[in-house]
Amino acid sequence: MTRIKVRGFKIFEDRHGKPRCYHRSTGHKIDLDKAPLGSAVFFAECARIQAIAEARKNQEPKPGTLGGLILVYFGTEHFKNRAAATQRDYRKCADFLHPIRDTPVSAINTPLIAGIHDKAAQKIGWRRANMVRTFLGQVFRFAIPKGLIDRDYSAGVIPKPRPKDRPYANRPWTPEERAAVLERTAPHVRVTVALIMNTGLDPSDALKLMRSQIDGSTIWGVRGKTGEEIAIPIGPTLQRALDAAPRHDAVTILANSKGKPWTYDGFSTVWHRFKKKLEAEGVVQPGLTLKGLRHTVATTLREAGLEERQIADLLGQKTPAMARHYSRSANLAERNRQTMETLEEENERRSQVVKPFTKSVKP
Repeated sequence: MTRIKVRGFKIFEDRHGKPRCYHRSTGHKIDLDKAPLGSAVFFAECARIQAIAEARKNQEPKPGTLGGLILVYFGTEHFKNRAAATQRDYRKCADFLHPIRDTPVSAINTPLIAGIHDKAAQKIGWRRANMVRTFLGQVFRFAIPKGLIDRDYSAGVIPKPRPKDRPYANRPWTPEERAAVLERTAPHVRVTVALIMNTGLDPSDALKLMRSQIDGSTIWGVRGKTGEEIAIPIGPTLQRALDAAPRHDAVTILANSKGKPWTYDGFSTVWHRFKKKLEAEGVVQPGLTLKGLRHTVATTLREAGLEERQIADLLGQKTPAMARHYSRSANLAERNRQTMETLEEENERRSQVVKPFTKSVKP
C-alpha cells in the first residue's frame, strides 16, 4: 500500500490487508471503495470531513460562558439521575438558550435572566418559560460550588402565572368519560387505563411497572419523577381489570397487542388516536389526558374528605420534610389500604349515576 499521510486521519491496513481510513477526532470513516486512497475524490472527502469537524468545534460551548455552565451541569450526576422526561425538557431549554450560549459569566445577572424569561414567555409560552427559569436555577446551583459563578441569578425572577383564560391541563375525568373509555377501548389498552385510574400513578411509571413489583396485593415501587417510595394496595376494581387483561409473557405488568412491553411513545400514539375518535363522536370532551387520571384520583379523594397528607402518600408526592425511607413505605401500605378503600367506595357510588355507554364497536 502506498504510504499516504493526511493530518488528522489514520490510514492503515486491517487484518485482511485491506486499506482503511478514519478521522481521528470524530471517528468518521471514509469509504475507500468510493474514494480510492490518494485520489482527488479521497482528498476532497478528507477536506469535507475536516471542515465539518472544525465547524462543530467552533460550536462547542466555551469555558466561562453560559453555554459552558450548561455543559458542566449536563455532566453532573444530578442531571444524569433525573427522569428521562425531565432530561428531555432540560435539553429543550438548552436549545432555546443556544443563541446566547457565548454570553460571558461576568455578564450574567438577575435582570438578564429576567429578560430571558420574558422573551421565552413570548416565544414558547408561560409554562416553557418557567421551565427555562427552573433549568437555569439548576445550572447555577451546581456551578456555584465549582466556583464557576457566584450566585443563582434565577432566584429573584418571578415565575409567570397561568393565564386566567387558559383551561387547566390534565383536568379530572368525569365519571361518564371514565365509563365510556373503559367500555370502548381495546383490552390491552383498557387494563393500562384501569391501572392508572385506580392507582393514581404517573402514566410513565405505570407502563414501566414490573411483575416483580407486585407483592401479594400491593404494588411497590419508586415514583420516577421524585424518587419517592410508593406502596399502593390493589383494590377489587383494579384486580378485576388485571385478571381480565390479555395474557402475555412480558416482564412488565402491561403489554401491547403483541405482548411486548409498552414504550411511552407507543402507548401515547395509540391513546391519542383513540381519544380523538371519541372526541369526534362527542363521547368525551377535549382536554382528556392520561395524566388527568392522577388528578382524578386526587380530586375524588379530596372531595370524599381525606386529608392532603393521605392523598400525597398514595401518590408519592414529596414534601419539605426529608424523604421517607423504605421502612416507612412499608407502614404506608396499611394506611394507603384505607385510602384505596375510600377511592373504591367513592368510584362505586359515582358509577351508579352514570348511564352505561352501549354503542356497538367494530373490533
